[in-house]
Amino acid sequence: MKSLNSNIELIIIGGSAGSLQVILEMIKKLVPQIDFSIVVVIHRKAPSNNVLLNLLRQFSPIDVVEIEDKTEIENNKLYIVPADYHLLFENKKMMSLDSSEKMNYSRPSIDVTFKSAAEIYGENLIGVLLSGANTDGVEGLEYIKRNNGKVWVQDPITAEVMYMPKQAIEKIEYDLVITPENFVDYINQLQMYK
Repeated sequence: MKSLNSNIELIIIGGSAGSLQVILEMIKKLVPQIDFSIVVVIHRKAPSNNVLLNLLRQFSPIDVVEIEDKTEIENNKLYIVPADYHLLFENKKMMSLDSSEKMNYSRPSIDVTFKSAAEIYGENLIGVLLSGANTDGVEGLEYIKRNNGKVWVQDPITAEVMYMPKQAIEKIEYDLVITPENFVDYINQLQMYK
């Protein structure tokens, strides 16, 4: 399958309204050892408490870490972008947080993170866009594609709020359409291809 290869170093999952359930279902069945990192960018209100972090930790077979400024990137970890910060990649070893203006009415912005990661990871990146109610992430996916990364989009029919993935499918070239049921299978297959 053209969307799967052994060179993936990072998967970034972006989502808004309706995406949390998809992420939870994915991590419950995730293999306990992966040779890449996963970053989750979810629109959420600030200030935020540790409910999301604790929820994901409860179900995840790998370590779940909320990103702080200058967090080092390690394989076999799932990173959560904190509320009210944009996430930027300095290089393949370091992430930083930014509190500049909101993009697409959002901070964290999925677009900001997708674009920053695309510049650093190129073809070694997968960007995933899930359920949501605005277009944040669509432009970022296009940027990932231009930098030879892979683009996965949730099937809008399966999304609680279909606007975000529907916009992506209509506007950009994508590699894979995923559903809440098969999303984790594709991630686990990446590990098998290593």
